[in-house]
Amino acid sequence: MSSSLLMDKSYKFALRIVKLYRYLSSHREYILSKQVLRSGTSIGALLSEAKYAQSKADFISKLSIALKEANETHYWLRLLKDSDYLTLQEYQNIEPDIEELIKLLVSSIKTLKGDKLIDKR
Repeated sequence: MSSSLLMDKSYKFALRIVKLYRYLSSHREYILSKQVLRSGTSIGALLSEAKYAQSKADFISKLSIALKEANETHYWLRLLKDSDYLTLQEYQNIEPDIEELIKLLVSSIKTLKGDKLIDKR
């Protein structure tokens, strides 16, 4: 899988998260929105860092942390939906993007490790 594909998708997702943060802030939701902003934008930032990793192990480590951030972002999005800050339709609009990022990260890490990585979700 091309790292530029993952970089592109994570960047576009981060832009969506920034817009979601603005939307939630305009509706006076500040706590959860800051959490999803932090974790949702850090995925791409970690992938940018990984481009200049010092070793394969460092590269895998950065991708693994990006995967953790993606899982955390998924959690915050579900919480925003279940607490009625996001409508079901709004959630269903963004949820496939985070699911895809998680799958791409899992696949990339598995390929790099050359072994089976258990998807714990």
